Amino acid sequence: MPGAPIKYSKTYTTPRRPFEKERLDQELKLIGEFGLRNKREVWRVKYTLAKIRKAARELLKLDEKEPRRLFEGNALLRRLVRYGILSDDRMKLDYVLGLKVEDFLERRLQTQVFKLGLAKSIHHARVLLRQRHIRVRKQIVNVPSFNVRLDSQKHIDFAVNSPYGNLGRPGRVKRKSDKKGAEGGAAAEAEED
Repeated sequence: MPGAPIKYSKTYTTPRRPFEKERLDQELKLIGEFGLRNKREVWRVKYTLAKIRKAARELLKLDEKEPRRLFEGNALLRRLVRYGILSDDRMKLDYVLGLKVEDFLERRLQTQVFKLGLAKSIHHARVLLRQRHIRVRKQIVNVPSFNVRLDSQKHIDFAVNSPYGNLGRPGRVKRKSDKKGAEGGAAAEAEED
């Protein structure tokens, strides 16, 4: 029996002016610095930031003792601190308005894998993620845009069955060279006899 159609909301908005030179250059710089796939990934983060800043602006309009401002403001600030976007000493709504796109991109799993030294470059980090070599705690994560919480940051590591980890099965090339080495050793013993 068919249910109600699922309505998905947009996760990004396209810029009003498509050919603004400064914006195009800035977006390209972000793509290069954080190893993003396309402009849509930048626009998605900008949209998230815009929604958070809009919520902060609405709350700042209210009176300081207003229960809604206290409750929703604290929830917003706690969420940003938990993800490491805002530091503990800056837990005020005014600081939310000063957030930049880079603060969000810095918390992506792809960036964290590179910063921890698990990957040789930001692009290598993305490849490792997509090929399921990285886990956060016990869960393999293959989404480069996964936002890492502060408490999960120290649990980012290679997957248990990954050849890059110490416990995993060796990769294809290593297995081939080991096999070749074993065959070479057997051939040398046969010659000696």
